[in-house]
Amino acid sequence: MTTPAKTIAFPEFIALMAMMSSLMALSIDAMLPALPQIGHDLGVLRANDNQLIISSLFAGMALGLLFYGPLSDSFGRKPPLYIGLILFILGCLVSIFSHDFKQMLLGRLLQGIGLAAPRVVSLAMIRDQFQGKAMARVMSFVMMVFILVPALAPAMGQAILWVAPWQAIFGLFVLLSLVLLVWFALRQPETLALTHRTPFTLRKILQTLAEILRLRAALGPTIALGIVFGAFLGYLSTAQQIFQGLYAQGNRFALYFGLLALVFGGASLFNAKLVRFFSLRQLSKWTLLAQTIFSSCFFFFSQAWEGVPPFETFLLFLAASFVCVAILFGNLNALAMEPLGHIAGIGAAVVGTISTFISAGLGAMIGQMYDETLLPLAGGFAILGLGSLLILVGTTEEVLQAAKNLSAETS
Repeated sequence: MTTPAKTIAFPEFIALMAMMSSLMALSIDAMLPALPQIGHDLGVLRANDNQLIISSLFAGMALGLLFYGPLSDSFGRKPPLYIGLILFILGCLVSIFSHDFKQMLLGRLLQGIGLAAPRVVSLAMIRDQFQGKAMARVMSFVMMVFILVPALAPAMGQAILWVAPWQAIFGLFVLLSLVLLVWFALRQPETLALTHRTPFTLRKILQTLAEILRLRAALGPTIALGIVFGAFLGYLSTAQQIFQGLYAQGNRFALYFGLLALVFGGASLFNAKLVRFFSLRQLSKWTLLAQTIFSSCFFFFSQAWEGVPPFETFLLFLAASFVCVAILFGNLNALAMEPLGHIAGIGAAVVGTISTFISAGLGAMIGQMYDETLLPLAGGFAILGLGSLLILVGTTEEVLQAAKNLSAETS
């Protein structure tokens, strides 16, 4: 483990990194209860169009991820975070003072571009100071805090709506961003030494993008990750309409959403134990196969109920899907990065950009197909699960060869 000349206490560092990581989840999930009110106030005619408030954030984040990694490697970790938080706050102000839906989406796009910074910088700072088991320990602590945010965020958004208009939710984002900005500026020292910085060039980003596009061992898991996470974003886009509209759960939406978020977080932690006994490729293939099978079964089961099966079966379907997505998210990321050790920093940025663009597009597509039944969502999980499985199987030999090459280089 290496540390900078000046550090803050370990618990404070964990809290700061967790807050940075959690800002994205809060910005997504706290908005869900407010989507109908925002759409009504801004003159949205189709309820499905309200979902763009979610997908536009991911589109912005995909764009931002491409640049913050290389910028943080060139100028240090702190300046990119300042830029990102300022852009996020600007985006929140644009949304607060929106007079039409296009202005709202512009604000959300800016928020997404800004949110990419804390996601990238938090991981980079942890990597700067810790490695191996020490880094895993830090990430576990951060994940423990991060899991609580999606579980509580919809309830926070709903509580704000009881006493204030939807603009107050964005006001909360601004307040938390300012707290984070001041806390980070005053307390957290720079973790990347001048001697370890690399020049920033757009050419290097394009070269890395071209390398990943040529390298099937990296491109296959990246595309598979984007496809399978697209189904999850389809759920996020339609969750409010399904829980509060289709099943009339009212304020209990926040409770069910929170419990399912805990399932997702618990499965992520459980995956850390599974990878001790199974290879990433085996585990990913089995999980994708399981997701495809039970999603297909649920699709036909839903058809028998004219697209609206009993609420309890819907919850079981979501819980099983969340377990699969949580396992796949970490493992497919790791598979994509396996052959990119020589360009890990910028490689992670490009992998994140490609996969997020794919998932944002597919998630928006599933959301726009919502027809007051569960058939688009269940079918989306089944079809995208199968597509991811076929891509992963088709690139397995490439991945294995890349792993052998990596082993030969390090031996």
